[in-house]
Amino acid sequence: MKIVIVDDESPIRRMLRIALKSEGYDVIEAENGEAGLAAIARQQPELVILDLGLPDMDGHAVLNELRTWSKVPVIVLSVRSADKEKVLALDAGAQDYVTKPFSIEEFLARVRANVRDHIKTGSPAILDDGHLHIDLGKRWVTLAGEKIDLTPKEYAVLAKLALSPNCVITQTQLLNEIWGPQHREDSHYLRIVVSHLRQKLGDSPAEPFYIRTEAGVGYRLQLQTDD
Repeated sequence: MKIVIVDDESPIRRMLRIALKSEGYDVIEAENGEAGLAAIARQQPELVILDLGLPDMDGHAVLNELRTWSKVPVIVLSVRSADKEKVLALDAGAQDYVTKPFSIEEFLARVRANVRDHIKTGSPAILDDGHLHIDLGKRWVTLAGEKIDLTPKEYAVLAKLALSPNCVITQTQLLNEIWGPQHREDSHYLRIVVSHLRQKLGDSPAEPFYIRTEAGVGYRLQLQTDD
């Protein structure tokens, strides 16, 4: 599981990286808000650890921007201990608030709880229509029993569509969450990835079955039925 740390203090990032990696997490670091948002959009982590005192933008602004395009759990980690700071962060969508200095053992327990609760309340991890099998927990995709090798971007698009099967996901939402807010107008990125996905899923370019285009809106993942 991936965790993005957004903190400008390298000793804090190093301590968290060592502790989290010892628990088996894949850790990505960012030293400011812009880099953090880009890393979250690119990596699609299971959890974000966010400092409030960042050099380029306040952590509250980062959280507010993040919540316009992602529901990823966020643990705020800050020296700010005032109740108003905690209330502001929690009301803006943070799942937890930890004040520095902190106990690393307690912090890791909070990480485990947030990751566990996020998975528990999420969409079903496995989709299977008898032909296409998608295991979101294991990042495993097979077609007629044969494993399909996907690039990170191809998997990210397919996984996003699979979280809401048979529902339309807009181009803007896909671009925001997978490429980042700065690429929300770069629809050609998405078209190329969808084209490659269709090839790998055996979809006809003219009349695709699995990945349907909703003209001017976005895409949806259509699953096989018994009809």
